[in-house]
Amino acid sequence: MDKDLITLIKEAGVVGAGGAGFPTHVKVKGKADYIVVNGAECEPLLRVDQQLMAHRTKEILQGLRAVIKETGAMQGIIALKGKYSLAIEKLKASILQEDQIEIFPMKDFYPAGDEQVTVYEVLKKIVPEGGIPLQVGVIVVNVETLLNIQRAIKGLPVTHKYVTVTGAVKQPITLKAPIGISIRKMIELAGGAIIEDFKVIEGGPMMGKIVDNIDKPITKTTKGLIVLPHHHPLILSKGKSIDTILRQARTACCHCSLCTEVCPRNLLGHKLHPDKLMRLASYNSTCENDSSATEAFLCCECGLCETACIMDLQPWKLNQFLKEKMSKEGIKNPNNRVPQNTNDFREYRKFPVKKLIARLGLEEYNVDAPLIEDVLEDFDSVLLEQKQHIGGKAEATVKVGDYVKKNQTVAEVAENQLGARIHASIDGRVQKIDQYGIMLCKPL
Repeated sequence: MDKDLITLIKEAGVVGAGGAGFPTHVKVKGKADYIVVNGAECEPLLRVDQQLMAHRTKEILQGLRAVIKETGAMQGIIALKGKYSLAIEKLKASILQEDQIEIFPMKDFYPAGDEQVTVYEVLKKIVPEGGIPLQVGVIVVNVETLLNIQRAIKGLPVTHKYVTVTGAVKQPITLKAPIGISIRKMIELAGGAIIEDFKVIEGGPMMGKIVDNIDKPITKTTKGLIVLPHHHPLILSKGKSIDTILRQARTACCHCSLCTEVCPRNLLGHKLHPDKLMRLASYNSTCENDSSATEAFLCCECGLCETACIMDLQPWKLNQFLKEKMSKEGIKNPNNRVPQNTNDFREYRKFPVKKLIARLGLEEYNVDAPLIEDVLEDFDSVLLEQKQHIGGKAEATVKVGDYVKKNQTVAEVAENQLGARIHASIDGRVQKIDQYGIMLCKPL
C-alpha cells in the first residue's frame, strides 16, 4: 500500500528550512484555502531561495502541487521579490496551464519574508495577534521545504542543506552541503576568511545570531553564514548585553516613537508599541492605561526598530527579555485581537532593503553567491544534532560502533511528540553520542 504524503514527509524528517524548524508533517495536516510559498528571502546577503527557484524550479513546483492537493487548497501563490527576474522567468515557463498556481511579485522591502507580512501582501488578510496564518485559511511554506517534500515523495530524507556563505570570504557561494559538517568547513569551502580576526553570524544580518564556536555543525535550519570583522558595527550591536540595553533605555531613549512607526506588526494593526515598552524600561511604566509589558509577546524580533532608532537602541532585544521573563513567571500572551485594518501609513513606511544594507554597513558584502550543488570533497565526519527542530529531542536509534549508510535513520522522536527524525548525511561509523549529538566518521 502506498504511503500518504504526511507519512512520507514525517519519515523524511522534513522541517521548515527557513525558520525555527517547525515539523512540516504537522503543518500540512491542516486544511487551508491558500498555500503561500515564502520566496521573499528578505534578509540581506542571503541567496538560497532565489537560486533554488531558478535552478530547481520543477522540483519545487512538484512539491507545491503535492501540498495543494493534500491540504485541499484552491490555490498556491509563490511570493517572491520582483527583482528575482531569473526565478520568475523559470517559474512562468514551468507552471502548467492546469496548475492552481500563480506568481506574486513583491517589492524589495524588509521584512517581506515575515510570514504575517507575506500573507497580508499577497492576500490582504491580517493574521490575528499572536496567531498563525492557518487562522485566516493560509499555510506558508518555505521554498527549500518544498524541495525537501518533493524528495520525500521519492523516499529521500533530509540529509543536505543549502547555505549561503558570504561576507569577508574569498569566494561568496551558496552550497549544498551535508548536514552536520562544521561551520569552519563551510567557510573553508568558500575559500576561507580573508581577515584573521572575524566573527560569524548564523542566519541573516538582522535576525541571525553570532556563532560562539565555528566548529559547531550546520543543521536543517542553517540558511546563511556571514563572516564579518570582529569590530564591525553589526557584530558589536549583536553582542550588547541586556544590562547594557536597559541602562541605555533609561539614559538615551528620547521617546521619539520612530521604532513604533516602522514596526511591521504595528503596521499590520497589532497592538505593539516598542516606544512604550522602552518607556517601561526607563520609568517602570508605559505612562498609559491601555498598554502593558505583555505587548512584547507580539514582537517578531525582526530588528527593524533598532535600524530606525537615532540613538542605536534595541527595542527588540528588550522585548525578547520581557518575553523570556514573563514566560518564566508563567505569564502567557493575552493579546489575540483580530485587527480589521492596517496602519493608514503602512505603504509609506516599508523599509527598502537597499537602505537597510547601507544602514548595516554591508554594502561591500552585497555580492553574488553562485550556487554550487556538487561539492568536490569527501567529508570524513559529521556531527548530527538531535534537536534541529521545534519540539522534543530526537533520541538515538543507533549505538557507538554501528556502521550506518547515508539516508539511514539515526535518531527518532517519540510517537506522540512534536519533532522530526534525523538521518545520516554520510556513510560512516558512529564514533560517539553525547550532549552535542551523534558523530559519524568514515573508517580510516
